[in-house]
Amino acid sequence: MEILCLGLSHHTAPLEVREKFAIPDGELGATAVALARIDGLGEAVIVSTCNRVEFYVGAEDPHRGFESLSEFVSARTGIADAASLFRHASTNSIRHLFRVVCGLDSMVLGETEILGQVKKAYQVAQGSGATSRHLNKLFQRAFNVAKEVRTNTNITRGSVSIGSVAADLAERIFGKLAHCRVMILGAGETSEMTAGALQARGVKAIFVANRSHDRAVTLAEKMNGKAIHFDQWMNEFRDVDILIGSTAAPHHVITKEKLAPLMRTRPDRPLFCIDLAVPRDIEPAVNEIDGVYLYDIDSLQQEADHSMAVRRQELVVCEGLIERHVVEFSEWLKGGWQRASLAYSAAASGAVPQSQWKPGEASSGGPQP
Repeated sequence: MEILCLGLSHHTAPLEVREKFAIPDGELGATAVALARIDGLGEAVIVSTCNRVEFYVGAEDPHRGFESLSEFVSARTGIADAASLFRHASTNSIRHLFRVVCGLDSMVLGETEILGQVKKAYQVAQGSGATSRHLNKLFQRAFNVAKEVRTNTNITRGSVSIGSVAADLAERIFGKLAHCRVMILGAGETSEMTAGALQARGVKAIFVANRSHDRAVTLAEKMNGKAIHFDQWMNEFRDVDILIGSTAAPHHVITKEKLAPLMRTRPDRPLFCIDLAVPRDIEPAVNEIDGVYLYDIDSLQQEADHSMAVRRQELVVCEGLIERHVVEFSEWLKGGWQRASLAYSAAASGAVPQSQWKPGEASSGGPQP
């Protein structure tokens, strides 16, 4: 059995390409089931976040598996053989997943949001019946690896989420945020983390608008804010300083046509927009309006680079921990997990110099993945 991964991320594709591949949360389970049922494939998990869309599958024949996977993605998106798509097989796909859940492949190095997002994607796929033995063990091992990395390294020290980076940027633009009024469109996990980061920096006035008003109420209560009906957000707009878009809408919620008249009612009061959604909530053309400053998810990359020094020092330690698990799981896929575990233990203890150690040299022992 081979584990294959086909996908794209902020490393390989700009936002305008990523949003064409994005899959809404409500469609992840059914899409994974449809993928797993394709001839040549047997299991599937789909991870779709603001920074990546990745398809993980199990296949006996990697060449045939990639063909089936590519045809499925092309049919869904209407994009044939996008240059920005990457392909990983065997140990490379295992290593990639482990690095993703540990936050080593993220825009913000060491961020912790991605672990929860991958867990949710896996649970949806598993609950829908799209996974079986191999992907179940792979993702369970991945979550254990993430826990070990977070426990034994400093990779998560500092601002480690897109929400916290957005809050850092707002603070740098406005100075103290205590007098700023924030409106958040969307009440999902990213919205909650961003609202929490802003509140931690002094924001007291938070408005939450969401298509499901009950979810807006729940988030607003957590933030000591005010929930508003989604179709009435413009009524509270006059005194808003920071507007955050984080809905799951498939189209622009805020357009230049909607925003321009509202800005004319508040002369000399700038509006800072942070668009955390993929597909984007805020039309890029709003940046042409006087007094409006728009940052999308890719614009935050530069902000994320400011607090990297400590976490980058931890990369070597993290990569070493990950590589041990990659070797063990790869050997398990080949039917030799026992040999891999004992061989690694011998190398780690010094019985076999690590420079001479090759996976598969021992014969028995070791835990299953």
